[in-house]
Amino acid sequence: MIEVIDLVKSFRATGRRRREPAEADRGDLIFAADGVSFTCAPGRVFSLLGPNGAGKTTILRVIATLMRPTSGTVRVAGFDTVSRARQARASLGFLTGSTRLYDRLTPNELVRYYADLHGMEPHRFREGRDAIFDLLGMEEFADRRIGRLSSGMKQRVSIARTVIHDPAVVVFDEPTTGLDVLTSRSIIELVRRCRSEGKTVIFSTHVMSEVSLICDDLAILHRGRLLYLGTFGDFTAGLGGAPLEEGFIRTLREAVE
Repeated sequence: MIEVIDLVKSFRATGRRRREPAEADRGDLIFAADGVSFTCAPGRVFSLLGPNGAGKTTILRVIATLMRPTSGTVRVAGFDTVSRARQARASLGFLTGSTRLYDRLTPNELVRYYADLHGMEPHRFREGRDAIFDLLGMEEFADRRIGRLSSGMKQRVSIARTVIHDPAVVVFDEPTTGLDVLTSRSIIELVRRCRSEGKTVIFSTHVMSEVSLICDDLAILHRGRLLYLGTFGDFTAGLGGAPLEEGFIRTLREAVE
């Protein structure tokens, strides 16, 4: 489970942003998250939507313990991300489209390295590795150096190292950006598998078709504030048959009018 309670994350404005503040800025502070609260339940996919600059990635980085909240509380699998950050990280897999990999290693070596970091027993690693590599179609390049792989292949390696330790909570931050259809489909299949295994999944994306395929619960974020929080079914039921993208845009427009 992920619990986000009254999360505030602010930054000090510098340079041009300080001279030309946005409407949501207060003084010289930029609020990437401004009193945000939501819960992501096990066995469900929670989709976090919002335009660029809405605060999605900042919130996900706080959840992943990569940033400390200005105020509020975030718990991952019951562990506070500040006071018990190590335990929270051990329970978490975090995948982002900008993940860096070690070019000189092979996928086999890299995934084994992350398994060792998490203290996986050899038999658990072999079982997990075989299942993940089969799902993602990685066997054909498992022993090639990562530096020689395509971007789609590298993203599949990133997925494998994210979930090799069988985390209870998985965070996907726009994982399909710039990827081909086959690799994107592999990620969607992995998300479905995580849900069927009872994991907590939070999925941030700009691709509305992906949301329609896998979303159970939905939050729409704009300027650090939640505009909608509820089930995906309730949101689409209120659209009167209109496409999801139209409902998303309508929600944003109503917030600024």
